[in-house]
Amino acid sequence: MTAVPALYPCAVAHARTGPRRYVLRHRTYLWLVDPDRLPALPRPLRALARFDPRDHFTGDRPSIRAGLDDFLAARGVSLDGGRVLMLTHARVFGYVFNPLTLYWCLGRDGEPRCVVAEVHNTYGGRHAYLLTPDATGSARTEKEFYVSPFFPVDGHYRMRLPRPGERLDLTVHLDRQGGRAFTATVRGHRREATASALLRQALRHPWSTLALSAAIRAHGIRLYLRGLPVQPRPDNHRTPEKAT
Repeated sequence: MTAVPALYPCAVAHARTGPRRYVLRHRTYLWLVDPDRLPALPRPLRALARFDPRDHFTGDRPSIRAGLDDFLAARGVSLDGGRVLMLTHARVFGYVFNPLTLYWCLGRDGEPRCVVAEVHNTYGGRHAYLLTPDATGSARTEKEFYVSPFFPVDGHYRMRLPRPGERLDLTVHLDRQGGRAFTATVRGHRREATASALLRQALRHPWSTLALSAAIRAHGIRLYLRGLPVQPRPDNHRTPEKAT
């Protein structure tokens, strides 16, 4: 298994195929961590990476792992204390925006049990999908959450989410009636999560999470000005999913 914590400098690309073709590209970096053993950074670097339970699942659990376990338990899944790998953005200077956080969940025996894909939109909402990928890391799920203002809540996702190793190589397709509407990719290479490596990434991508959020909003404004119609938001688009 890949050693954690690790940093993944990466390139993110979003490609829309209709009704108007448009491509967004952005460079950033992600963390791969074990939520049970989060990085202990030197005090001067703590503002550059903080992992806060409020940013995940219902936001009211004492830890990220507790939030994940509650989500799984509500769906009849137990890891029996097995390990989890989490790919995410950390808070930088107190701010975070996580379009997609992934959790590779293993059983006590070390075998894969499931993957959880937690999606955040720019309106303050979040929603998690429980996935059971095949041997290639591929899974399919119906779209259930409002993300882009230019797509309604319909269609299904096809995701390829192999566990990160030396390379990070993720793909998410949105298929709607009539064909593929959207593809997102994340490509990167592993770096040891040393203090010097984190400083290099922070200098290359200042306030990386705010920059990502701003880039997504700026591209949304461009699409709107090009005449792409905005889809109405459902009433629950801001509400984190509660465990039952």
